[in-house]
Amino acid sequence: KLFFLTAARLLCFFCDEPGAARSQHQPAIDDAFEELQRELKEQLQALQDSEREHTEALQLLKRQVAETKSSTSLRTTIDGGFERHRLLRERQKMLEELEADTARTLTDIEQKVQRYSQQLRKVQEAQILQERLAETDRHAFLAGVASVSERLKGKIHETNLTYEDFPTSKYTGPLQYTIWKSLFQDIHPVPAALTLDPGTAHQRLILSDDCTIVAYGNLHPQPLQDSPKRFDVEVSVLGSEAFSSGVHYWEVVVAEKTQWVIGLAHEAASRKGSIQIQPSRGFYCIVMHDGNQYSACTEPWTRLNVRDKLDKVGVFLDYDQGLLIFYNADDMSWLYTFREKFPGKLCSYFSPGQSHANGKNVQPLRINTIRI
Repeated sequence: KLFFLTAARLLCFFCDEPGAARSQHQPAIDDAFEELQRELKEQLQALQDSEREHTEALQLLKRQVAETKSSTSLRTTIDGGFERHRLLRERQKMLEELEADTARTLTDIEQKVQRYSQQLRKVQEAQILQERLAETDRHAFLAGVASVSERLKGKIHETNLTYEDFPTSKYTGPLQYTIWKSLFQDIHPVPAALTLDPGTAHQRLILSDDCTIVAYGNLHPQPLQDSPKRFDVEVSVLGSEAFSSGVHYWEVVVAEKTQWVIGLAHEAASRKGSIQIQPSRGFYCIVMHDGNQYSACTEPWTRLNVRDKLDKVGVFLDYDQGLLIFYNADDMSWLYTFREKFPGKLCSYFSPGQSHANGKNVQPLRINTIRI
């Protein structure tokens, strides 16, 4: 009729442990059954939660192992990326060209030295002319003139030698800049010359004439025609180009701002009303907030480890690989990576944030177009 909780065994009223029966908690069997069922269910749920967490952790570790083992392919990628245009390779190429130019120039000079040395010896052999001129006897002088003239034939050559400067200018001057200009043609992806799409811009936003700069306007909203494409609450604008494949890179100048959001948005993402900037809503972005804080717009936000205030942000998209990577574009240090299976076309996304009457955050966002 009773259950001895401490010993976890059944008891009857006539057991031979009356002292224990009186001193311990002994609920009726029905009550004990319900209580222990509840406790075991709680423990089962805890075990199941722990099992799920450990399974997820092991899957993550397996993925990390696979990524770590794939470092060989990463080395191939690195070698391929720098095969045509790393500075050390260009340095070696330039040294080889210098050696070739030097050898070619020296060979040419040596040939000329040999030719002019032979001609000099012939000229020196004509010293008989000086001896004949020293002859004071007129008859002897005139008698030998004919033979001297004969011997002088072929002794005199015009040199026509001019000083040829070694092509040192090829190996001096701003070498790194010279190399960079030649390498620029091989860079892929080259920083994209993106432009903003005025048809998507919030009425408070002001775009430059070339659609590469966007700022928040403190004046009344512009009288722009509304459309499904235009943001009506979020002070945002999209890029003109939609990406559905390939590798792309662009840079955004964010200097002296206290708030901004940049990244990518699905072309079909909603642009009406208040929008949650997060991947489930079709937005893959990083944000600067509270003046000096940086986060990735995940669910929940992921705080970024940024040592110095960002002046320029690089955005790298490998659509086919499902990678979106953000960098500090000044030193190309890594900020954050989104790994997604993109379901459709993507557009670059920009929000300069609202400016304030106290003069904060009035600076624009600017697409950093690199020209050469």
